[in-house]
Amino acid sequence: MKKNTHSEEIVMGEAAPGENEMVVKHDLAVVAEVRRFVRLVTGQWDMDDFIPCLVASELVTNALRYASTSDDDVTFRIGRTDDGALWMEVQDATCDLPCMQRANTISEAGRGLFIVDQFCRCWGVRPLAGNTGKVVFAVLNAA
Repeated sequence: MKKNTHSEEIVMGEAAPGENEMVVKHDLAVVAEVRRFVRLVTGQWDMDDFIPCLVASELVTNALRYASTSDDDVTFRIGRTDDGALWMEVQDATCDLPCMQRANTISEAGRGLFIVDQFCRCWGVRPLAGNTGKVVFAVLNAA
């Protein structure tokens, strides 16, 4: 997926200079800080924050739980496309691809990517050069 920013083509998953970015500590409690960050950014754009906070929580939680070690940085980025859609991405240092799991009715886990899939225009994964990790991105339609 591509978007234009200041006459430059940007590949989804590559933050344009000046985009909103947050380095996330390896602690699941920090997911609340990510939601506060999303509220701050979406508030500047007069957007509802409920779905963006939900999707950001799922993406960051997956990266912290499955795709990083305590020494790895996880980076969260958020921005807008030319058509007003909201995009967000999480970069981590593993090449393991996320996959939707089949959750049973009593499990507390296994629904994250299903939620992302249901609420987003699209989502996907972009590997980083040199097998240094990946970026998982999601695009939400403008409200």
